[in-house]
Amino acid sequence: MGADNKVVLTSPRSRLPMTNAVAVVVAAAWLLLLLAPKSSAAATTVPAVYVLGDSLADVGNNNHLVTLLRADFPHNGIDYPGGKSTGRFSNGKNFPDFLAENLGLATSPPYLAISSSSNANYVNGVNFASGGAGVFNSTNKDQCISFDKQIEYYSRVYASLVQSLGEAQAANHLAKSLFAITIGSNDIIHYTRSSSATKATNPQQQFVDTLIQSLTGQLQKLYNLGARKILFLGTGPVGCCPSLRELSKTKDCSAEANGASARYNEAAASLLRGMGERHADLRYAVFDSGAALLRYIDRPAAYGFTEARAACCGLGDMNAKIGCTPVSLYCANRTGYVFWDFYHPTEATARMLTATAFDGAPPLIFPVNIRQLSAM
Repeated sequence: MGADNKVVLTSPRSRLPMTNAVAVVVAAAWLLLLLAPKSSAAATTVPAVYVLGDSLADVGNNNHLVTLLRADFPHNGIDYPGGKSTGRFSNGKNFPDFLAENLGLATSPPYLAISSSSNANYVNGVNFASGGAGVFNSTNKDQCISFDKQIEYYSRVYASLVQSLGEAQAANHLAKSLFAITIGSNDIIHYTRSSSATKATNPQQQFVDTLIQSLTGQLQKLYNLGARKILFLGTGPVGCCPSLRELSKTKDCSAEANGASARYNEAAASLLRGMGERHADLRYAVFDSGAALLRYIDRPAAYGFTEARAACCGLGDMNAKIGCTPVSLYCANRTGYVFWDFYHPTEATARMLTATAFDGAPPLIFPVNIRQLSAM
């Protein structure tokens, strides 16, 4: 409207002009509706998020284990609200945090933090992810919650939901919920670091095929236990993490590790496509985090980064000889670094990747993005 146009608000009963106070209230109400965040639509269709995976998604499960694979100490969490180290392998928030924020939900709590409670509430979501976990049970054995064990824990949650809600209501709740999964990076890192003799008897394609064979059974178990909306985060370009770069004389990315990651991601996408064809009620989205993250690594300045090779927190060459510990050095400009420590992304990187997965398009997120998956 032009500046000279005037609007008179009237009461539907009296048809007399409203008082200024009432007019302000009505106008404010309309403004709130217009400015409501877009994520609210997704939040109404996704009641909970159930997270499974590795350290990229761990929000504190490993704090409850006797393990070397933990992050509940400084300088981790230096940028988390309150500057507290929570067990997240990050300087601040990680993927599950930003996923929940985009959905208008609270971050799903770590399973081991609530499972011992007699009145544990699983309706609002649970996080089972554990730093060090892989598709194979042998990956970091006895140091983490294996993926199979995470699924076993989820089966207990499923039984609890059936008992408290009834079978039909529990099935309906889980069908609307989002199952976010990120797994496979640790298996590939272990394979890359294995001996030449091991690789000679287990060529890369054979290794990936075996991974997918295990993953097939694991995802089917989740489907059998009510998972109907699956968000699968492919492995990133693990060969470009500071720890594997540091092994190279030229500090280049490991082509071997990145090749295995690309093969695994392609096979996992094919696996989910096949599951979707067999199960008409299954909906899924695959995020090619490898391709998404490589954009930041190849052209850091274009995405606001100043350092895409070295870790922000650590010790030694590229801060990649020793991980982030209380005695490690850390960078002042965490938002300028792609990597927080020798394996994990910074909060800034996780935020940007989640935004791409939430509202992005093929080929980075397919066949739908998270917002579209949530609305299905």
